[in-house]
Amino acid sequence: MNEEESLKELVRYWFEKSRESLDAARDELKAGRLSFSVNRIYYACFYAVSAVLLQKKLRFKKHSGVRAAFHQQLIKSGMVDDQYRKFYDELFEARQRGDYIELVSFEEKQVEEWLQQAEQFVEAIKSLVKNK
Repeated sequence: MNEEESLKELVRYWFEKSRESLDAARDELKAGRLSFSVNRIYYACFYAVSAVLLQKKLRFKKHSGVRAAFHQQLIKSGMVDDQYRKFYDELFEARQRGDYIELVSFEEKQVEEWLQQAEQFVEAIKSLVKNK
């Protein structure tokens, strides 16, 4: 397998992880585990963004690096609508609160909205992939 094929395989892998995370987010939401659903919603978006950045041969060790590159490479360049910048940032902060701050809770309606938005977000990001 050459470098290009290997890169395509990795991009496919991260989009599969994104899909699995959306499925898990739905399951967690149905079970009433809202914080876990928020975590999976965020990761679905994170994996999708990571896939597209990887296609550009950009890799990061921290979530903050992926977030900064998302803003720089995809939002500022006009490849992705600015509404998704706000959404991704909101999810990033919500996931942080849910994972690291005690006694944080989420409203079911908000989590449902985030899940719907995440499905649209992932599709929008996936549309940027070359040679699907």
